[in-house]
Amino acid sequence: MKGIPLFLEKLAPLATPKVPVQEKRPPPAAGVAASYDYLVIGGGSGGLASARRAAELGARAAVVESHKLGGTCVNVGCVPKKMQFHFLELITEDRASTNLKLKTRMVMWNTAVHSEFMHDHVDYGFQSCESKFNWRVIKEKRDAYVSRLNTIYQNNLTKSHIEIIHGHAAFTCDPEPTVEVNGNKYTAPHILIATGGVPSRPQESQIPGACLGITSDGFFQLEELPGRSVIVGAGYIAVEIAGILSALGSKTSLMIRHDKVLRNFDSIISSNCTEELENSGIEVLKYSQVKEVKKTSSGLEVCMITSVPGRKPTLTTIPDVDCLLWAIGRDPNSSGLNLNKVGIQTDDKGHIIVDEFQNTSIKGIYAVGDVCGKALLTPVAIAAGRKLAHRLFECKEDSKLDYDNIPTVVFSHPPIGTVGLTEDEAIYKYGKENVKTYSTTFTPMYHAVTKRKTKCVMKMVCATAEEKVWGKCSKLKNVFRLAGMGVFWWGGETK
Repeated sequence: MKGIPLFLEKLAPLATPKVPVQEKRPPPAAGVAASYDYLVIGGGSGGLASARRAAELGARAAVVESHKLGGTCVNVGCVPKKMQFHFLELITEDRASTNLKLKTRMVMWNTAVHSEFMHDHVDYGFQSCESKFNWRVIKEKRDAYVSRLNTIYQNNLTKSHIEIIHGHAAFTCDPEPTVEVNGNKYTAPHILIATGGVPSRPQESQIPGACLGITSDGFFQLEELPGRSVIVGAGYIAVEIAGILSALGSKTSLMIRHDKVLRNFDSIISSNCTEELENSGIEVLKYSQVKEVKKTSSGLEVCMITSVPGRKPTLTTIPDVDCLLWAIGRDPNSSGLNLNKVGIQTDDKGHIIVDEFQNTSIKGIYAVGDVCGKALLTPVAIAAGRKLAHRLFECKEDSKLDYDNIPTVVFSHPPIGTVGLTEDEAIYKYGKENVKTYSTTFTPMYHAVTKRKTKCVMKMVCATAEEKVWGKCSKLKNVFRLAGMGVFWWGGETK
């Protein structure tokens, strides 16, 4: 679907060509590498999408995965996080709904939209309905749902006649690109690296006691709601998790190095989100960093240093912390692949360097998704993987993903949506004299009768004499309105 933006391509019909039935080959002789048409390293969203599309096009494919199928998004990312997001909306708005069955994230999102009107039920004339939140209930349901997704992925691979190789893959020194898994060798004329990323955490040499904290992976393993939480980071993961914990009843602090969160977003979004976090009861510790972490009989003791510009740095201790969570970025999951044995080039952080067609520096080896360090979004990895499969196995030489103007949503409260250039990016590209912005700030009509108020913002970035729209961003209660921004964006609208 050349020319169609990524988010619209996701809405394309789900029907796919019938997978060709492939003859089973006998196992290779001892010491001989098993051969495939397409070998995918990594069973996450991008790798699975590419392998399945290749199989539909007639390729004999195999997927190597050392963990659960589905990758970060399914197991410790978007899916369980959004379920938690939806659930907190329900229990914040209608605490009698804890027995609601969690089916799919779309059902839960729709449920949250309907139940959102009950958020301030007293102000709308409904009697208060108090009920204690049980963390274990949502954890058990969430984990069961994710487990079902793992099984679905496994079944889909089986139906597509794709072999699943369980274990950790590492490149060898063989003349042709080859990987070794559990002592067995595998090769293919086309090898895709789609190993994703892992949460970053400080080294003990940088911050003594850093290992006492957890990452976003550990968040989904918590057995109880922490009474006192400290989240370190200013990105979307930090913002989302801080919002979830606070809304569910944990006393939450968000520690950031500067004065605002989401500093890579447009300034109107960054400022508004920081303000809304504080208004919701989250303590935002600005210009602060963790210096040391100690374990005590009553929890963790977090020592932080605050360096406000123009003032003398101060040391503060946060006692009795139940959960210290590092949300300070992600690292490429590439260190154990032995990339140096085949000469694959990486940047200084370990991200695999690829061109616009996902080619690495070695012919026949490709990479998609977070391991490349660009546009770290699940739909992006899926689309890039499918485009690659069409290029390799359908002879579509120009098949590649357009990485420009990819819509992004942050599940904060209210949610954030953005597409295109920020104001600063537009000024850098077109010059300040050629850029004009239109923005608005308002309180939704929903809050007309409520004591609690939420401020929403919208901004449109235009450039050139025609005032063509090059960027949009919003912080609204209805995230689907945010997705709709991309439709008008694709149409090349002017102000």
